Amino acid sequence: MLIRDISTPLRAGLPTWPGHAAPEMWLDRSHAAGDGVDITHLSVGAHTGTHLDAPRHFLPDGGLVTGLDLTALIGPAQVVQYSGDGPIPVAFFESQSLPDPLPRLLLRCDRNAGALERETFFEDYVGIMPDAAEWLVRRGNRLVGIDYLSIGSFHSGNRETHLTLLGAGVIIVEGLDLRDVSPGSYTLVCLPLGVPCDGSPCRAVLLPAGALPESV
Repeated sequence: MLIRDISTPLRAGLPTWPGHAAPEMWLDRSHAAGDGVDITHLSVGAHTGTHLDAPRHFLPDGGLVTGLDLTALIGPAQVVQYSGDGPIPVAFFESQSLPDPLPRLLLRCDRNAGALERETFFEDYVGIMPDAAEWLVRRGNRLVGIDYLSIGSFHSGNRETHLTLLGAGVIIVEGLDLRDVSPGSYTLVCLPLGVPCDGSPCRAVLLPAGALPESV
């Protein structure tokens, strides 16, 4: 079975949202120092690299990662490619032949390709407009993912987009690497750490469509 890893590996120098701490990794113990083991210490924000947003990220009374319904994170997913330079409007979704309902949607945006390999934050990444977020909610969306650090545009509508999605219980996955993934139908498996907070790094993979027949 072909398994496509669509996660962005954590590393020193990975770009982060402005004001967020950069990830750090160092050896507390090492074979080189004669300790007989390697023990790596990680210092990483919950919204670094490939990660998900739980409702608490924007909603004061929202749920935490440990309260998420894991069935939303495993199942059929549609990958769609967006070639525009600006934020994704609702008209783009309406022009696609997307399933109804649309439980999981992953957005491969040409403008975002390779942006997570830079060491500086890319302000002009592509996100979705608030009206597009509302469309996803109406379409029964449970999870939406994108290939940069935020589902909403940096310059306009970022907060509104998050509030619309998280307020409706939609899980947001950000920082995916979809460059080698063709548009189409897949099976998504995307699991966070079991941490009681507002977000978590994830390991996300795509399997062939129908690989898990019991998924929803």
